[in-house]
Amino acid sequence: MSGRAVERDGDAVVIRIPMQLKSRRGRKEIIVPEGLGGRSKSPTQEPLLTALARAFYWQELIDSGRYQSVTELAEALGGDRSYVGRIMRLALLAPDIVEAIVGGEEPSGLSLEKLLKGIPIVWAKQRESFGVDG
Repeated sequence: MSGRAVERDGDAVVIRIPMQLKSRRGRKEIIVPEGLGGRSKSPTQEPLLTALARAFYWQELIDSGRYQSVTELAEALGGDRSYVGRIMRLALLAPDIVEAIVGGEEPSGLSLEKLLKGIPIVWAKQRESFGVDG
């Protein structure tokens, strides 16, 4: 049965399914082997993915000259300059870290909260800090 085992234990039926537990923001997530659960990757973290999309979009708005500064962008968005600046730092992430997040393959424990606490400028330091193999 493709890695699954079904056994009878008296009146009970015991089903064994191979899986791994992955910790995300203090919660456990079940990761089943490819082909057993309909998904081959863990689901992406929506808040983190949304923040990444915003970071790159907002950076493009500044790079293109549409807005001259983070302050001007924040005013146009009706948001807080500090928040916009913190989110925009995500655009400094190494490309392989961004790919891992988008693909739902980021290291266990990597969250938006952790990233917003500080992102090293050097990509090698980012990989080391966030547990990403480079």
